[in-house]
Amino acid sequence: MRTSTWQGPSAQERQRILRETRTVAIVGASKNPSRASYFVNRYLSSTSNYEIFLVNPTITEIEGTTVYPTLADLPKPPDLVDVFRKYDDLPAVLTETIAAQAKTIWLQLGLWHEQVALDAEVAGLNVVMDRCLKIEHARFHGGLHLAGFDTGVIDSRRTLG
Repeated sequence: MRTSTWQGPSAQERQRILRETRTVAIVGASKNPSRASYFVNRYLSSTSNYEIFLVNPTITEIEGTTVYPTLADLPKPPDLVDVFRKYDDLPAVLTETIAAQAKTIWLQLGLWHEQVALDAEVAGLNVVMDRCLKIEHARFHGGLHLAGFDTGVIDSRRTLG
């Protein structure tokens, strides 16, 4: 069990962050369909109005979309940096995130780094850790069910009439 002193944003605060976000950079983007970053990219690209930038220094494109080597190479500052990197890489990603003038650093499920969170907050960033951007987006936009997306097979929504 993790002992922590840092408290993440409430559900309402996470919803506000997502509502105010226009551009998302996915750091650690992968062209491997079995990787979480691939699925998050596909989901956000098909269900959100976010402008998505992919970042990975080892590849140049994913399904025709340009992949940038670093956040500094993006054509404009991202509002939110969604991080799929290992724990030891997180301080360097934070440094890049601050330099890129992002508003939020979002560490995906399983990623928790208190010092990065504290340093990010001192730099004026919103911080979300150990949460999936896709799940949170779906949660707040009515598209989440047990398989992680809205199948439309069963609908509990009532029509007004």
